[in-house]
Parts: sequence; structure tokens; C-alpha cells
Amino acid sequence: MPHNPTNPGLLSTSFPPSAWTDSPLSFEDLSLSKAMLAEVKDRLAQWHQRNNRKLTLMEVCGTHTVALSKSGIRDALRPWLDLRSGPGCPVCVTDQEDIDRMLALAALPDVTVTTFGDMMRVPGTRGNLARAKAAGADIRIVYSPLEAVAIATGEPQREVIFMGIGFETTVPTVASSIQQAVEKGLRNFSVFSVHKLAAPVIRQLLQDPELSLDGLILPGHVAAITGRRHFAFIAEAFSLPAAVTGFAALDLLAGIRDLVRQVRDQHPQVSNCYSRVVREDGNAKAWALVETFFEPGRVKWRGLNELPASGLVLRPEYAAWDARQRFPLDLPPSQPPMGCLCGEVLKGKALPFDCRHFAASCTPVHPVGPCMVSGEGTCATYYKYERRENSAHALSH
Repeated sequence: MPHNPTNPGLLSTSFPPSAWTDSPLSFEDLSLSKAMLAEVKDRLAQWHQRNNRKLTLMEVCGTHTVALSKSGIRDALRPWLDLRSGPGCPVCVTDQEDIDRMLALAALPDVTVTTFGDMMRVPGTRGNLARAKAAGADIRIVYSPLEAVAIATGEPQREVIFMGIGFETTVPTVASSIQQAVEKGLRNFSVFSVHKLAAPVIRQLLQDPELSLDGLILPGHVAAITGRRHFAFIAEAFSLPAAVTGFAALDLLAGIRDLVRQVRDQHPQVSNCYSRVVREDGNAKAWALVETFFEPGRVKWRGLNELPASGLVLRPEYAAWDARQRFPLDLPPSQPPMGCLCGEVLKGKALPFDCRHFAASCTPVHPVGPCMVSGEGTCATYYKYERRENSAHALSH
């Protein structure tokens, strides 16, 4: 069967098509996972023997980072595969200046800050949101921006600011919250947008001559919104193999196997190994809602400084719901934590083990940088699942 980048890319003579269905349950099947793992090991070992080095892939998704470690795939393939984490954790890529602005907003009188839980302990230059809350600031954890709209509706005497964080996956719900606020005429609700876009930062990384990759594992949930075609430039402009994958063990292994095939055949493309969720052009309805309220803007990334058109800012006509416009702040310069390698980890140039703070002065209880805070952070993931490899890594360096 010829390979098609819009098909799952799972079929092979060594792994019978009858093993696969579109049921999510099959992707949790342990026996299928073991069979696929054995096949991937064999293909990687053959490639390693021919090229006398490990294959280097980057997972561009914080959820993939967690899944690769939690499932044991990273450990099982370590002899032949070097997996590097990219800038896929939305909390981690948030610039220090934006964290400081969040803290300053929380300190304003009659302001209620609403945010997701993993933002609470991200270190700013002068504290974090959890400490600000303990000191008396009105900071509330929500699970949806629509909850923030409900708070603003019920408490009209307070200014309610939602900290809009995330990639393309989460922005449609934020756009929906602005839509509700506009329709209700809510003037005490606003969004502080630090939303990021995946494609521009990938393009920036691939232009870095110091970063050498054999392929990319692309985020399935982002591609569910943007579509596979959105990432076609990776193969077309950079001649680099890429595969969109999901998060079950079979999804990840299928993506890795497809990348090994592409590298072996020297035929780079962007394959869709998550076709039960991802379509060629994504979710047009969801993205149309986003484009109603947001437009691409030049934003700052931790470790990467400012990148053009790499984030989403509110359109000028919705300035009344833009916290940046409504609450201008004059802040002293931000100071990222000294010695923290979070920025280098996000660029795939360092592992958490390379940071002198890791598992010493930086732990999930006392984090130095955001990569140790978020559940999708590379340092938090390595602390939980990979610390046994730290001594071996130290000896090899």
C-alpha cells in the first residue's frame, strides 16, 4: 500500500492492517503496543548500525514529553534514539516579563485575576501568583475562561482578568469567552493574552544552525485545530521529516516508526499518524472564531526573545476587552532566574540534567524556573520519571 501523508501511516507488512481500527480503545491495547515497540526497536537498531549514531527527534509538545516518559518509550528506545523536548509547554514558553505583568495586574485594586492552576507557582522576578494570593490578592483558579465570564457577570463591581495562555488548542474557548462578553456588554471582563502559535516557533528553531534534528513529532491537539497542511512547510522548506501523532503509546510509536521510515528513505514529508482526530485543514469553524477576535502579533518567548507573528493579540476593535490596553503598566526590567537553563531546554539544546539547579535547588516544591512548575514542563517530567538517568548522563559528559 503506498504511503499517503493524510493516512495514519501505520500499515506495514510486518504489522498487519487487521490490527488497527479507528476505535480509541485499540490504541491502549498493551499487546499491540508491545508488538509495535519491538518493531520500532528493530528499525532504530538497523538505522543506528548503518549510521553509527542515534537518531535525534524533537517532540514539539509538552503533553508528548510527559507521555513519552510516563509510558516508558523514552527509556525503552534510549540506546538508539535521542528525544529532545521543544517549546511545546505553554506555561514554560511564557516570557518572564509577562509573568511579572500578571503579578502587577493582580496587585491592582478591585481586580480579580483568573487563571489555570499551573500558572500559580511560576516564578516571576518578584514572587508568584500563589504568594500574591496568600498576601491578599484576589486570584482564582478556573478550568475554563467561560468561568471567568461568569465571575464578571456575578460581580460587576470588580474587574475580572483572564490570563489567556496556550497554543492553538486552547484559543477557541478564549475567543468564545470574549464573544460572550461582547454579546452581554460585559465591560468588567478582559483577557491578558499570552497565546502562542506553533508554526512560527518551529520555523525559528529550524533556522538555528546549532540545532541538528532528524525529524519532528508534531502535536496532535494543535493539528486538530490547524490541520496537517498547516505544518507542510517543515518538509517543503526545510526538507525535514515530521509526523503528527496522538498521545497513546501506539500513537507515539507509530509516529516514531514513520519518522524512521522517512529518514531511511530520504523522503521527508509531514505525515498524519493521528487521522482519527486530525484532518487536512483542521477545524475551520473553531479557527474562524479565533480570527474574529485575534490576529497574529509580535510576542516574546522565554529563551527566544521576540518573534514576529508568533502569538495572538486581540484585534484593535476589541481593545475594550484587552487587559494590555485597559491596564497599561510601567514595570522595572524583568530578571530571569540566574543559571536556569529553561530557555535552552525549550530550544532542544539542553536536557534538564545539564542544569545545575535540576533536582538540587530546583524541585517541584521549590521551582527555580517554569519548566519545573507545569505538568507539561520538561524539567518536571524528567524529575518525576527520568532522574535515574541523571548519573549516567553526568558520567557521559
